[in-house]
Amino acid sequence: MNEEHGILEQVYAAKESVQAADQLIGDYLPFIRAETAKFLKRPPEEGRDDELSIAMIAFHEAIGGYAKHRGSFLKYASMLIRSRLIDYARKERRHRQTVSLDAPAAGEESASLGETLPEERDHPEESAHRQATRQEIEELSRQMESFGVSLSDVADNCPKQQRTLQACRKALAYARENSWLLEELVQGKKLPLAKLSDGSGVERKTLERHRKYLVALLLIYTNGYEIIRGHLAQVMEGGEAQ
Repeated sequence: MNEEHGILEQVYAAKESVQAADQLIGDYLPFIRAETAKFLKRPPEEGRDDELSIAMIAFHEAIGGYAKHRGSFLKYASMLIRSRLIDYARKERRHRQTVSLDAPAAGEESASLGETLPEERDHPEESAHRQATRQEIEELSRQMESFGVSLSDVADNCPKQQRTLQACRKALAYARENSWLLEELVQGKKLPLAKLSDGSGVERKTLERHRKYLVALLLIYTNGYEIIRGHLAQVMEGGEAQ
């Protein structure tokens, strides 16, 4: 009970502070990985499985949507992660025919994946939000693919040290203030490292080390990814995503 109370304190603090949310997600990354592994029935592979990033977005969504009447936060987060992963699996099945709705659902002994899918007609507003989120993720994934970047790279390539994170934020801010850099990124399909380093004053080797992270965040800034900017960008950057 004391442990759950401590988690709730962190959750409510995370509702009010991006930094607290980032810290909570970092503290519970093993939990998020475990939930993803439970769904995949294997550990998620870095650089290959986008499911881990989907789960991280869902965990952040759980922070924003949690209330005490929902019971245990971790059970609520687990349910939401599973729901979003099912949504993603259904999308993958539609586009690549790699998932069968008649196959046993992850974590279920007898129920099929199709039987566990949410009844969207019962919650039209939530269904519309899920659909909009899914469409944004699909579009961002396609755009990032042309740069050799996957959604999981955003988490895996995120700066871990505060000093490096601040340096990357400085570079991101400079790029956003100089739209010609963003245009060069999109048109050339390559991050203009030398110009970004010279203009922002951040060492080029730092930018090179976190190139995939920077590319992903800048692509989010250059397009209308409002939902992702409200979730993924704030989680990974720890700053404003407007």
